[in-house]
Amino acid sequence: MGRYFGTDGVRGVANLELTPELAYKLGRCGAYVLTGEKEQAKIIIGKDTRISGDLLESALIAGILSVGATAIQVGVVSTPGVAYLTRKLQADAGVMISASHNPVADNGIKFFGGDGFKLLDEVEEQIERLLEQQVDGLPRPVGGEVGRLESRADAADLYVHFLTSTIQERFDGLKIVLDCANGAASGIAPAVFESLGAEVVTLFAEPNGVNINVKCGSTHPAPLQAEVVRCGADLGLAFDGDADRLIAVDEQGELVDGDYMIAILGKSLREAGELERGTVVTTVMSNVGFVKAMKAENIALVQTSVGDRYVMEAMLKGGYALGGEQSGHIIMLRHNTTGDGILTAVQLAGIMKRTGQRLSDMRKIMRSYPQLLENVHVASKQGWDSNSQILQTIAEVEALLGDDGRVLVRPSGTGPLIRVMAEGPDADQLTHLVEKITQVVRRELGT
Repeated sequence: MGRYFGTDGVRGVANLELTPELAYKLGRCGAYVLTGEKEQAKIIIGKDTRISGDLLESALIAGILSVGATAIQVGVVSTPGVAYLTRKLQADAGVMISASHNPVADNGIKFFGGDGFKLLDEVEEQIERLLEQQVDGLPRPVGGEVGRLESRADAADLYVHFLTSTIQERFDGLKIVLDCANGAASGIAPAVFESLGAEVVTLFAEPNGVNINVKCGSTHPAPLQAEVVRCGADLGLAFDGDADRLIAVDEQGELVDGDYMIAILGKSLREAGELERGTVVTTVMSNVGFVKAMKAENIALVQTSVGDRYVMEAMLKGGYALGGEQSGHIIMLRHNTTGDGILTAVQLAGIMKRTGQRLSDMRKIMRSYPQLLENVHVASKQGWDSNSQILQTIAEVEALLGDDGRVLVRPSGTGPLIRVMAEGPDADQLTHLVEKITQVVRRELGT
């Protein structure tokens, strides 16, 4: 990856690192790469509720219009909403302004192709090469050839209609608490569940530009857990700032993370004959209890490196329909081209309604084993995976855990760290085993 694009678009502190000047250039270069000099090219632009969204949107639009493309504002909508609308409105590309679950000071710019998928590495590299050119040689049309700005006031309604159309069941009789993280889900998720007949209680659905993700949403589910129990709800659903992730809460206030939801969704799809190749895709961070559950359900498992982009790559390569991460970023390719928290929520509630089961019963499909992760600061990561002492210690720990646990040792992608993770039925044993590995790592690699 280049120095602008990370694993999920261009991110930074808004107006300091992610400046309006950079946003203008991204709009200009991105529009050119994604549309060329096509006549009447259209690019969708959406954003979450961050105060800096207006600043960056204005600059992006100026860049897009400067190369002759039409920019279509769809307002506050989720990241998967932009992916859907790009396809629905037959645009040539889409752009989402969001930093997901990050604090309000951060923001990001993420592009989608006309097919609704995130850009390939080589396309991002083309944009970066243009960004770094000393002389801007891109077209500058004049007169009637300058790009136009349009807006779609009905964009959120189109997305709501799409979400409700993905399910046959109605939710009459279900009481559902929605934690919208004061983000992009605030106007969409309540509309979806109310239109399907649920009794909806909303939390953190009053964005003011600066309260997005503040002690709420999928990364801070405690308020949702308490409210579900307090009001006797059947289900709680927490989204992140751009609503591409979901964490659920059962009627007892217990968390149901991405592993549980993928297991529940996978079983339901398999029983309906809709789980392509009988396979789900997850990352290596999935709990060992999930792996055991999939084996018990006769569902094949493909595991990738950490990151939804790797999950998506494996899904497209293998022709699979369902994949995701423990964090609640779940991709259902039968419906949308990226992870979609509200879509996942609708499908989960649909299974509850269809089967008549409570989520606390459905979550029994798997047992989540205790997991312990320790980051070891080292002088150098080089050669860790060929060090005989480290490999021998890992093998010894794996032998002690046997089929009831696992060990995952990997280098950090961002700093001089070795991450040591172990899972197993006994938390006290894990503490001892992880320490055994970390001691050897420190001794062999320095600190």
